[in-house]
Amino acid sequence: MNVIHEFFTMQSIASTMLYLCLTAFTGVILGKLEIKGIKLGIAGVLFTGILIAHFGAPIDAHVLHFIRDFGLVLFVYSIGLSMGPRFFSSFKKDGLLLNLLAISAVLGGFGIACLIYYLTGLSPAVVVGMLCGAVTNTPSLGAAQQALTEQGAEAAVVSETGMAYAIAYPFGILGIIIIMLLIRLIFRINVHLEVKDYTKTLDNSEMKLQSVEITVSNSNLFGKNIDYIKRIIDKELAVSRIIRNKESIIAANTEIIQEGDIICGVSSQNLIDNLEFKIGKVKVVKNKEDIPGLLGMVNVLMTNKKLTGKTIEQVGVYRRYPANITRIYRSGMKILPTFETTLELGDMIRVVGKKEVLDDVKKELGNSINELAKPNIISIFLGIFAGILLGSIPFFIPGLPVPTKLGLAGGPLLVAILLGYKGRTGKLNFYMTPGASLFMRELGIILFLSCVGLLSGEKFVETLLSGGWQWMLYGIAITLVPILVVGIIARFLKVNYLKICGFISGSMTDPPALEFANSIAPGQAQAVAYAAVYPITMFLRVLLAQIFVLLTL
Repeated sequence: MNVIHEFFTMQSIASTMLYLCLTAFTGVILGKLEIKGIKLGIAGVLFTGILIAHFGAPIDAHVLHFIRDFGLVLFVYSIGLSMGPRFFSSFKKDGLLLNLLAISAVLGGFGIACLIYYLTGLSPAVVVGMLCGAVTNTPSLGAAQQALTEQGAEAAVVSETGMAYAIAYPFGILGIIIIMLLIRLIFRINVHLEVKDYTKTLDNSEMKLQSVEITVSNSNLFGKNIDYIKRIIDKELAVSRIIRNKESIIAANTEIIQEGDIICGVSSQNLIDNLEFKIGKVKVVKNKEDIPGLLGMVNVLMTNKKLTGKTIEQVGVYRRYPANITRIYRSGMKILPTFETTLELGDMIRVVGKKEVLDDVKKELGNSINELAKPNIISIFLGIFAGILLGSIPFFIPGLPVPTKLGLAGGPLLVAILLGYKGRTGKLNFYMTPGASLFMRELGIILFLSCVGLLSGEKFVETLLSGGWQWMLYGIAITLVPILVVGIIARFLKVNYLKICGFISGSMTDPPALEFANSIAPGQAQAVAYAAVYPITMFLRVLLAQIFVLLTL
């Protein structure tokens, strides 16, 4: 019994790991508890860590500091990889307006934090902790704590950041939900009409891929083969088949176009006028899951590593088989395939062809879930290595007294975004399966928040009772004011209410708020807006947390 008692009461690496695991699993359970549709989510880990530390758990701070930083790196790197493919496309069309509004919310919160610092005399560590907690952004907390450490702050000062974060965090979640409801009340919004409006906009979206049937009426094309047709409309239409005399035949390269033929394929809304000018009358049809006759359609998972990174023309499926690639699904995006489109590991490829060859096409492209189940360990550690190096390079920002660094939060995040966007470097592929990415992200954030809670919890209650409650009020101001102002401006600019809810959640990088937004109405409007603004706001919040520390220390 004495051995067990000593194990739980004496400080050691083993006891520290024990309390870390206790914090993690009890925190995850706490985060799953739901009260009137609101859950703490992963932040439950932070509060169990505070509670365990408050009751005097013996922990080794040096061990927790290492695990905290390691967890942070895993978390931000997995986030960067997942948002990289759509990072730059998020600035297109109304994504640009949503990003400008989200950036305004980020800068507004930063400005209020600066104002609180200069008017109240609170320490930079406390104010930056409130800033990170009020906007529910954990990576920025990691960046702020690292910046404080690099500037020579003592461990007690750094722990104040975690306490302020924890105090401001709960209303950070609740405040976003309140703003959504308040905007709906102020403008007397009818959610049903907003859904209809968004659906109408989506139907008219230029980027939406459409299944089309084109009746060939351009006499200059009669007698030409399909290969010629593909070349002149390569970036406008992915040809799948031909309807001739009411029968479907494969659009093989050597097939000769005849008068009355109907070319079937996939295009996007903004290209229909071009197709009518070049070929003939275009009819938009419902996407068919089955094709009558000798042709079939399958979705193939791209897992053949020998073919990844090669273009559709280089792979040449259409040359060797009576089959055509008509769509590519990648990281939540729908891609119109062209000769120059590269095939990447994890792509879901739609193929239309003769039924007897579809199995052979599957084998050639891979279609093996087991191949994707193997973790790409080399590329993960190489990417993290490059991110840590980048984060360690000092650079000057005009107005700052000393050089800043991207640090362990910003460096791996930026590298991961670039690698996720590019997808590969030479023969090295940076693809990560959704399951592996989610595991890495969850493990990283749980380790990070567990350590923050355990390191901050010893004096948490004492701080709260001796004036820390004021930090909560300041955090409420940082949460509410920017998103309320930006939300009202967005509505005056006639932004759809569902998009407002999505981009507000994204500007606060808050998944629980997105869950509430999704519950307002069915559809993808909220999630699309959230994803559009998430990358740039995440990056800005990490950077601004460091800038705040450097400006105020």
